[in-house]
Amino acid sequence: VRCEPVLVAMASVPRHLFVDTALAAQAYEDTALPIGLGQTISKPSVVARMLALLFDGRDAARTGSLGRVLEIGSGCGYQAALLSLLAQQVISVERLRPLHEKARDNLALLRRSNLRLVYGDGRLGHAPNAPYDAIVCAAGGDDVPQPWLDQLAIGGRLLAPTRADPQKGQVLITVDRTSDGLIRRDHESVHFVPLRSGTA
Repeated sequence: VRCEPVLVAMASVPRHLFVDTALAAQAYEDTALPIGLGQTISKPSVVARMLALLFDGRDAARTGSLGRVLEIGSGCGYQAALLSLLAQQVISVERLRPLHEKARDNLALLRRSNLRLVYGDGRLGHAPNAPYDAIVCAAGGDDVPQPWLDQLAIGGRLLAPTRADPQKGQVLITVDRTSDGLIRRDHESVHFVPLRSGTA
């Protein structure tokens, strides 16, 4: 990853604040760590790669900002904290109430005025603040939910792990919306927790 805004953001956000105290010594290893309820905080290298892909080859690379961003899966709030340094506005949706509350508590320490946490079904996106210049998901599904595509602005990019081929497992995909339609590209293989519907 050579995307300067992403590297600066990752150097600015203390990852140990987003994991349990017992795991703080491992916070700066390049590994996924449990955050409860069967969920994980992703490896730093994977987070950096995803954020860099949001910038890659777009106006964001020139302006240094991702614009208005929708994050699906707040988790413990770590990626939302990074996004708040890279975007004008971040809406982060979490379907598990205990994690929504954990992210709220973790992010309260950082006082990001451009970041809003929403408790809800991430597969539905968040229509009230659409359209989004970037949409990023931290869970892997078998498809890209239609509401996400509907809420993506022209010129925007969606990034999500998707099980495109049962033989290959999950891959990172980007979907760019242009005035002529959608352009999808497959990237490397990844392994994320499953994307679920509903709230709990």
